[in-house]
Amino acid sequence: MKLPCTIVWRLVQKENIRAHTSKISSSTLNANLVFEAMFDVVHIDEKWFYMTRLTQKYYLLPNEKRSHKTCQSKRFITKIMFMVAVARPRFDKDGNCLFDGKVGIFPFPVTAPARRASKNRVRGTLEVKSIESITKIVVKKCLLEKVILAIKAKWLQGANKRIFIQQDNTKPHIIGSDEDFVHAAKSDGFDMELIQQPPNSPDMNILDLGFFRSIQTLQHKKSSRSICQLLDSVVNAFDTISYDKLKHVWVSLQAYMNEVMRLKGSNSYPLPHLGKNRMVRLGNWENQLKVNVDNIAIALNAITKEVQEISQQQATISE
Repeated sequence: MKLPCTIVWRLVQKENIRAHTSKISSSTLNANLVFEAMFDVVHIDEKWFYMTRLTQKYYLLPNEKRSHKTCQSKRFITKIMFMVAVARPRFDKDGNCLFDGKVGIFPFPVTAPARRASKNRVRGTLEVKSIESITKIVVKKCLLEKVILAIKAKWLQGANKRIFIQQDNTKPHIIGSDEDFVHAAKSDGFDMELIQQPPNSPDMNILDLGFFRSIQTLQHKKSSRSICQLLDSVVNAFDTISYDKLKHVWVSLQAYMNEVMRLKGSNSYPLPHLGKNRMVRLGNWENQLKVNVDNIAIALNAITKEVQEISQQQATISE
């Protein structure tokens, strides 16, 4: 201001000006923006596992006859539905696995007496069968009595107990404000919240992104001739699969999020290839990928434009 110190002091005393100390601090550069680690997120989803592959790839000689499999209907193929819950694996500073991320796999079987006799069993023998109709009551019971208990049992000691359980928007799923869920989820020191997956976005779920496919590949390596064998083979595949697969898929999720923002919420993007195995070999593994700032701007502009269009439509209707 080019004023004597005495005049400046008088101005401060009269509160015409005020003192302010400015210190140098590091600015947030675009390169520093990364995705959340998501160690407090659990993904759940259901899937039908079939006794036989619905599609099979073969390599034939030029004149070899093509194989042709027939079935009256796909619903006649023996199958069973499972609910699977997974989280992100955790490691110590030396790279040792503390938590493999596999919360659990929970089938939906029912035990019922056989209606007819056969050469393998007499009428009335208790049989394991698959539940054909997966209702909200069935899913809710599995969530409360199996998934939540498994999370509490396997969650790391000392880890944040504020947990977000992500599910898709299918009708059998309950809402987060369900009283029974809230009571079970906010007990024993835990604070769990049920959140909905964005609609029409299967790639936003770790299970649909590749983990289900890995389980199915291992499951079909063993031949199953009964529903009990099918159940055992699926559970064994889940237990056998390496935690490295989960570790890789969680990173893939972040790459897909970048693509979704770039395309303004669309899911018509090419699958991003990160070369994760190569990253591990070279020691360049990153748990949290960098966020593309340009993609954030594209997504925000798209949201702003859509909100404005909706507001204009509502104003037109009200008139």
